Amino acid sequence: MSARSPRSGTAPHLVVVLALDTVIAFELGLAHRFLAASSLDPGWPGPRTGAVPPYEVRMVTLDDGPVMTSAGYAAQPTHPNRLLAEADTIIVPGIGGPIVETGVLPEALHRLAATARPDARWVSICTGAFVLAGLGRLRGRVATTHWVHVDAFTRHFPDVPLNPDVLYVDHGDVLTSAGNAAGIDLLLHLVRSDLGAEAANRVARGAVVAPWRAGGQAQFIDRPIPEESDAGTGPARTWALEHLAEPIGLTDLARQCGMSVRTFTRRFREETGETAGAWLARARVDRARHLLESTDLSVDRIAAESGFGTGASLRQHLSASVGLSPLAYRRTFRVEADSA
Repeated sequence: MSARSPRSGTAPHLVVVLALDTVIAFELGLAHRFLAASSLDPGWPGPRTGAVPPYEVRMVTLDDGPVMTSAGYAAQPTHPNRLLAEADTIIVPGIGGPIVETGVLPEALHRLAATARPDARWVSICTGAFVLAGLGRLRGRVATTHWVHVDAFTRHFPDVPLNPDVLYVDHGDVLTSAGNAAGIDLLLHLVRSDLGAEAANRVARGAVVAPWRAGGQAQFIDRPIPEESDAGTGPARTWALEHLAEPIGLTDLARQCGMSVRTFTRRFREETGETAGAWLARARVDRARHLLESTDLSVDRIAAESGFGTGASLRQHLSASVGLSPLAYRRTFRVEADSA
């Protein structure tokens, strides 16, 4: 990741939430909920008293005064906005009002954003993408936002390739997400990228949310809801997660739901926004990552346990997913566990 790593052990990675007027109330608190030390480790500081937490989350506003939220109450900043200049990651929650309506940012916002470090990581939730685009940080780069605002976004920022069919987009130094709950997915993705799958899973369990919805999964855009009399494909996913070490084909999955392969394939995409094959490959990568982080099993054994069959296949899929070989991934994400 850019800037100071939350794995460095020398200082927390500073996350600054930039709250603008009409900020979406639900999204304003997401960074604190999912990146706080107490979320990453319920026993914090517990046995590791004195240890440096991975993240430090602070909130600032444009003029250091309170901002009105979408819920009708005012939110007070925790720190002065000059802290933005020190931020490792800047998160812009969704907003309503003039910026979304016109695509024009106030000059004060441009001036404040210009104080940010060149290597700061920028993150938007929902219509926060309008701010990132207005600041020129998305020019020529694929982005996403809530599907309701697609027309307005493309009208205001024609130089930004918009993909309204995904939950989030990660360019490393700039990330955008769709509405509301997709912000949760993006923050868990940040934790997973920075600290590993085990940390992300721990945070997700504490918040009682799904530990992973891939960024390429479709947004839940107005689409027909399957008839209640039709069985869902959930049983197939549950069964697959319990049998990842075994060969699994479409016929096997469809059988768990009492469906034909054709019906299962259609229903699976309707319910998840992705193909069964893509979902299964991602589940296997997730299992392999967990085993690499939490066990000393050999690469070949992990490949077998996660259903890839061979170490070569695991290396290919893991590299495509996270850009690291199994051994490099283990070295990277076992550091925290070994030093705790």
